[in-house]
Amino acid sequence: MTRDLLLMATPMLDFETPALQDLIARRGWAQLRPADKIGAAYTYVKDEVLFGYNAADTLSASAVLADGYGQCNTKATLLMALLRGLGVRCRLHGFTIDKGLQRGVVPEAVYWLAPRSILHSWVEVDLDGTWINLEGFIIDAPVLSALQGAFPGRATLCAYGVGTNHLQTPNTDWTGADTYIQRTGINNDFGVFSSPDDFYAVHQQEFRGLQETLYRLIIRHWMNRRVAAMRVGHVPTIPNSNVNLDPQFPPHDANGKAPRVP
Repeated sequence: MTRDLLLMATPMLDFETPALQDLIARRGWAQLRPADKIGAAYTYVKDEVLFGYNAADTLSASAVLADGYGQCNTKATLLMALLRGLGVRCRLHGFTIDKGLQRGVVPEAVYWLAPRSILHSWVEVDLDGTWINLEGFIIDAPVLSALQGAFPGRATLCAYGVGTNHLQTPNTDWTGADTYIQRTGINNDFGVFSSPDDFYAVHQQEFRGLQETLYRLIIRHWMNRRVAAMRVGHVPTIPNSNVNLDPQFPPHDANGKAPRVP
């Protein structure tokens, strides 16, 4: 019998490791209905795994769990591993986002160093034969609440790690439907992959010179301190924020066409 690729463990989706198996067992998620399994894993990754920047996109799910924080790509890996550990079929949809979405998190002094396009992904989950897009797990509730409080009159925001046209009422909670929080920052669509391993075998973040070393050893820690400050209400100011809080780029894919984002 052919194994279902969308249920398999991989080096990155290492749900068979003791740490992930113990988490699933302690939470009692395996006894839930399929929709509730998805909701439980999703909510855990959204709010109990804090928004933050890991050393690399290619960390295994168990390494992300050990870190206790993650961004779009690493949180996606952890969510996929938990879903597969619960017997839920899922796949990865790969993109890039414009770096403007990270403005405010990336310090202005080094913003110019950031690549123009940054690897991004969301999780697509199979529920009763329907594919549901899950992206709203990236930003934890305290960070989102701080941004809503800092910009009470705004609906559209593409900065501080958020890309949405519904800042005050984003669809980030699991209700059995699509969730998004960085969607309006997408500028390139790579399509779907059976696993993050497959995605990163083809697409890697483009760093030049010392960019990767500076990011891994210095800049990401600086970014994480800024996110921690945001979590308690101290949202950094962006220069010319009257013009820098909306998408500043034309979406495209590798062929110059608009992304296939629903």
